Amino acid sequence: MKHLFLLLLLVASGYRALAQQPASPTRQPIELKAGRMQAQARPAANRPDVAPQYPGGAQAMGAFFQENVKYPEAARVKSLTGNVEVTATVGTDGRLSNPVVAKSLSAECDAEALRVLALMPAWKPATRKGEPVPVQVRLPVPFANGSILEVEQGKPKFE
Repeated sequence: MKHLFLLLLLVASGYRALAQQPASPTRQPIELKAGRMQAQARPAANRPDVAPQYPGGAQAMGAFFQENVKYPEAARVKSLTGNVEVTATVGTDGRLSNPVVAKSLSAECDAEALRVLALMPAWKPATRKGEPVPVQVRLPVPFANGSILEVEQGKPKFE
């Protein structure tokens, strides 16, 4: 009986210690998932009401990539084509920060994608209840021969 009482006392003190831990004071960026940005009757507390937007939309972003991406010579020699997928945070000021290569094509293309993202103009930030909030987005940076590069029409895909 004495051991059972001690065991219950230890369990209760463990729960009390967990309950007294302070919540994390830093706000982590919200990551948008493909196909999940939709209007809700009662939106979740961690989801923006309005997604971030590149100035001019998807077509303007495609034109930005066409003007600024320099196809690396090493990729040209190897005939590499495709997208480097980069995740970055669109901050409350609309600037991109913390870019990370999520899907690599080659070391040269990855470095070029990160260079081009640093040149990108400020976005219109995501908002939650009218206030700007940081949101993580996933951007495909296209790499191909200039003769076969096509800009995808339609809505940008956020993940």
